[in-house]
Amino acid sequence: MTDLRKTVERFWAAAEARDWDAFAGTLAEDVVYTLPQTRETITGRERYVQFNREYPGDWHLRVERIVAEPGQVVTWLHFTVGLDEMYAISFFTGTDSGRIASITDFWPEPYEPPAGRDHLTERS
Repeated sequence: MTDLRKTVERFWAAAEARDWDAFAGTLAEDVVYTLPQTRETITGRERYVQFNREYPGDWHLRVERIVAEPGQVVTWLHFTVGLDEMYAISFFTGTDSGRIASITDFWPEPYEPPAGRDHLTERS
């Protein structure tokens, strides 16, 4: 199996550079992209590339951390869209040829913690 971590690193670099040909080159033809928060799924390389190409706003990303093992990779990302900042966690699986077979993105929204646990936690 080809090193999926390197493929994912190229995937994020191509996304940030808006190099859609290189981005497409990291994906399996039948890649499946899932967004659990919105209950959306995109199937197929062409549709997924178009989704990213058409994403609105001046967005940028920075990889904070990558955790990899054979066949799967997890990334933690910092995104900016205009003045908004957010973090995402993305789970990748790969094909035997080293392309990305599936991506699941989680975009946690910030929220205030429940009352009553201040004595256990620290906040930044």
